[in-house]
Amino acid sequence: MELLFPFRNPTVLFFLLIPALLLLWVWTGRGKGFSLPLDHLRARGGRWISVLLGVAESLPVLQLAVVIMILAGPQRWDEPKSKHVLTNIEFCVDVSGSMTAQFGDGNRYDASMAAINDFLDYRTGDAFGLTFFGNSVLHWVPLTTDISAFRCAPPFMRPGHLPYWFGGTEIGKALLACRKVLTSREEGDRMIVLVSDGYSADLGGGRDEEIARDLRDDGIVVYAVHIANSDAPDAIVNITTATGGEVFVPGDTDALGRVFQAIDEMQETRLEKTSAEAVDDYRPYVELALFLLLASVLALFGLRYTPW
Repeated sequence: MELLFPFRNPTVLFFLLIPALLLLWVWTGRGKGFSLPLDHLRARGGRWISVLLGVAESLPVLQLAVVIMILAGPQRWDEPKSKHVLTNIEFCVDVSGSMTAQFGDGNRYDASMAAINDFLDYRTGDAFGLTFFGNSVLHWVPLTTDISAFRCAPPFMRPGHLPYWFGGTEIGKALLACRKVLTSREEGDRMIVLVSDGYSADLGGGRDEEIARDLRDDGIVVYAVHIANSDAPDAIVNITTATGGEVFVPGDTDALGRVFQAIDEMQETRLEKTSAEAVDDYRPYVELALFLLLASVLALFGLRYTPW
């Protein structure tokens, strides 16, 4: 059974028996002095004086009791707080040759990476990973809350400067690789942001439904950005819809920025209440001890027991 006022070391409270016995001795266990015969004068009753003397004598004992409670480590229950639920976001970016096509003032790849970096600025507190794919998959940045590696990534993985095995587009392989990364994290929500401009041959024959089912079972939401002048492939639409995400087809760089803002709004940061925790609470006990000490010092100027 929890104490109403918890203590870190409750066994120390057993020493409170000592001040309890001392208080019993102060109030009942000893004589309150003795009378002297003075020419047959009748002594007046000193009831109130006796009470005041008893209170004064009790002050040091009460100080001892407070010290024992301080040594026991007094605590209190803190207010429950809201905790940010981590979202693990894996960016899956196409680096096939078609990503060098004109898009805005640059190409599709540069525009995508710029929009991703902007997304990182207003999505704080989450873990981000970066995966590049063509016919092969390369996990460039592991899931991390440190986004500095994203800033340095664009020049190194620019399409046109990569080996030939990054020339094609295998989205199914890339999604499964990202799934493996996300499922390695037990904590937090899971999300994939797929950025591609092409069709994928490895999603045909019902393969898209199988991948969507696996992603959904693992609690992974897929958002897709089809950065091309054509409609998004049906297979991509099926995967995003089945996992609770959506597919976007931005027509220019401004629309691309709005896409990532929309993703941020749709996948809002979750907060959950944490249970109340016991925290140290010495202040009221220290204040009480100081008050008793001051009262005890003042009592020494006129309220003290003497047997003569």
